[in-house]
Amino acid sequence: MTAADEQSGSAAHVLDLVASGAATSRADLVRELGLAASTVSARVQELVDAGLLTEGGEGASRGGRRPRLLRVPDSGAVALAADLGSHHARIGAVGLTDAVFDTSEHGFDLTAGPGPALDLLAARLGELADQQRAAGRAVRAVGIGFPGPVDTATGRVIAPSRMPGWHLYELGDRLRDRLGLPVLVDNDANLMAAGEHRAAHPALRHLVVVKAGRGIGSGVISGGRLYRGAGGSAGDISHVRVDAAADRPCSCGNIGCLETVASGAAISAALREGGIDADGAADILRLVADGEPLATTLVRQAGRHIGGVLSVVVNFFNPEAVVLGGALSQAEPLVAAVRGVLYERCLPMATSALTIAAASCGPDAGLLGAGHAALRECAAGVTGPPGP
Repeated sequence: MTAADEQSGSAAHVLDLVASGAATSRADLVRELGLAASTVSARVQELVDAGLLTEGGEGASRGGRRPRLLRVPDSGAVALAADLGSHHARIGAVGLTDAVFDTSEHGFDLTAGPGPALDLLAARLGELADQQRAAGRAVRAVGIGFPGPVDTATGRVIAPSRMPGWHLYELGDRLRDRLGLPVLVDNDANLMAAGEHRAAHPALRHLVVVKAGRGIGSGVISGGRLYRGAGGSAGDISHVRVDAAADRPCSCGNIGCLETVASGAAISAALREGGIDADGAADILRLVADGEPLATTLVRQAGRHIGGVLSVVVNFFNPEAVVLGGALSQAEPLVAAVRGVLYERCLPMATSALTIAAASCGPDAGLLGAGHAALRECAAGVTGPPGP
C-alpha cells in the first residue's frame, strides 16, 4: 500500500468500504466519508468503469428513493499474489472480498540470483493468470512479498542479506514488462501484517505481526494503517542485537543479531550440529510435534529471544495485539515462550489488554496482503477502464 491508496475518500478507500460491507450504496458512502455526493459519485463511477464495482438492484429506503446497491462483481477483479521466501514461493489469486484462488507452492531459490528467480516467477504467475481468465476473472494487478528491504515507490530490492545480485534490482519493472500488468512489490512481513490485519483484526488500530520462518521480520500497523517508517525499515527486528547471540556473525555483516539464534535457519543449523537432520521449518515442526527434546528446547529458546526483543517494542509502541505468523508460529512452544516473556518483562499497563496469538490466516496472510495492496494501488490510479 502507498500513501495514495490510504487517503480518505480516494477510489481505493471507496473500494475498501464496499468490499468490506461497510457501505452498500452511494448514500452510505456519503455518510461514511463526509464528502459531497458529487465527489462520491465520481469515485464510484471510476470504479464501475474500471470493472472493480457493479451497481444494480435496490436497497431499503431510508425515507426517500430506494438506493441502488454497490457490490464487488462475483467474477470481478483479482490480483496475482506471490509470497516469496528465500527457498520457496507461495502464489495465488486474491479477490476483493478476501477469496484466495488456486494457491500453489514452488521451490524457489532467491540466493541463486535475480535472473533465474524472475524467469520462474514470471512463468508461474503467467500460468496463474491464464487460470483466472479461464475462470472468468479479470486479472488487474500483481502483488509480490519479498523477504528483504524494498523501495515500494520503485519496486526495487534494497541490499537484502544472503541474496547476491539483488541490490537495486528492479523487480517490479521487470515483472511488469514480462506480464503486462501493474506490479506492486513490498517486504513480505509488511504484507503479512496488512493481510492479517484486514482479514482477522480489522477493528484493531495498533498491531505488530511477526513473521518467524527461515528468517525473522515484522510488520507494524499503526492507526489502522501499515507503518513503514521514514525509510521503509520499520519493523526490522531481525538485526536487533541480543546478548544470547554474543559475537555470532550475521548475514547482515554485523554480529550478535536476533536472527543468528532465533530464526528457522539458526535452529536448523543448531540441530544439525547436534546430529539431528533438519533442513528447514517443516523438519523443525515435525521434530517438535514428535517431542524431540533438543528441537523443543531450541524452539522454546528462540521464542524467548524473540519475546525479549518484542518486549521493548510492546513497552514503546503499546500495540493492542502481537500476532505471530510464519511457519514457526505453528510451534506452540515458541508462541508460549513469546507470551511468557512479554508478560514477564512488559509493564502491566501494556499487557493488561494485549492479545498475543498465532496468526489466523495461516500461509495465506502474505497472499492476502500482497493481493489487496496491488488491487488498492490499481484502484488508486484508475482514470478509466484498464487495458485487457
